[in-house]
This record gives sequence, C-alpha cells and structure tokens, in this order.
Amino acid sequence: MQVTQLNDKELILSYLDGNEKAFEELLSRHKQRIYTSIYLFVKDQAQAEDIFQDVFIKIVDTLRKGKYNHEGKFLQWALRISYNMCVDNFRRSKRRPTVSPTETFDIFDVLENPEDNVEETIMKSQTHERIRKLVDALPPEQREVVILRHYADMSFKEISQLTRVSINTALGRMRYALINIRRMMEEKQVTLQ
Repeated sequence: MQVTQLNDKELILSYLDGNEKAFEELLSRHKQRIYTSIYLFVKDQAQAEDIFQDVFIKIVDTLRKGKYNHEGKFLQWALRISYNMCVDNFRRSKRRPTVSPTETFDIFDVLENPEDNVEETIMKSQTHERIRKLVDALPPEQREVVILRHYADMSFKEISQLTRVSINTALGRMRYALINIRRMMEEKQVTLQ
C-alpha cells in the first residue's frame, strides 16, 4: 500500500517503524494549514518558518518518545502545538498579532479562483483589503476566532480546544466580532462591493 493511501494514524505508525516516506506524506498533507495558522498569528514570514520548523521538531520528538495519543486527530494536535508556540513567542516579544499582508505573503494569494477576470480580481482584492482592515481592528480574542474560523478553516469545536475556552465562548466571540464588524462598516460607511 502506498503512503498516500494511509490515514494519519497509519502514517505515524509506519514512520515509527522506520518509513521516512510516511512522515514526508504526513508533513505534505498538513504543512500548508499549519504554516498558514502560524503565519496568521506572527505576521512575519521568517518567524513563521522558524516556528513551523520548531513545531515539526517537537512533533518528531514527541512521536519518537511514544508520547503521541492516537485518540485525537493529528492535525488538531499539531495545530495546538503551533498555537502554543505562537503564544510563547508573543509572550517573549510582548506583542499581539494583526492580520495584514507583507510584501512576500498574503493569505488571499492562497485562495485562487482561476475563472476570475481582471476586474473581478481587482474587486476581490479591494474587498479582501477592506475585510482585513476590519478584522485588524477587532479586540484580540475576537480577531483570533475570526482568523481561526475563516482563514485557518477550523470548526468551533477545534477553536475551543485550541484556545482552551468553551464552544459557547468561541461562538460568542465570533458573534461579537460580526456585530463589531457590522458596526465599523456602518460608522466608516464601508461597502464590500
């Protein structure tokens, strides 16, 4: 059986039996989502790459020591590690993340639609920029839930486990984020079209 046909648990077991290709498949399968979630928190490509490498070093170390629990989902576990490392990084640097593009990376570049024409692309880019500015202006807890839900594509259950709050708290933060975004749109007379 090829490694691409194995589920995450089978890949981990195969890797622990010495199959390096199994870990390469596991990394390939989840690297974009993990890297994106890290980048959205740190807003710096070099820093995100460093944390990403540290996350996978910790994952390999934990797997080799036999401390990984197969009951949970691998991706959720890996995202928790990356989230904790981002939090540790912020504690060291004493700053909070914002959602803004850099010259070399923009989360919306990942979201491709090959059928867009130039006019639609420009309109979409302007809309994304307006949304980004509104998300940046949210309180940190609300911004975090919006980023995890809409940019990292996590469920509210995953968000609640990752941020260590109840599902109701995560839902409430999203609700208040949407209320605040609508209020800011009215105050600033922002339209998304």
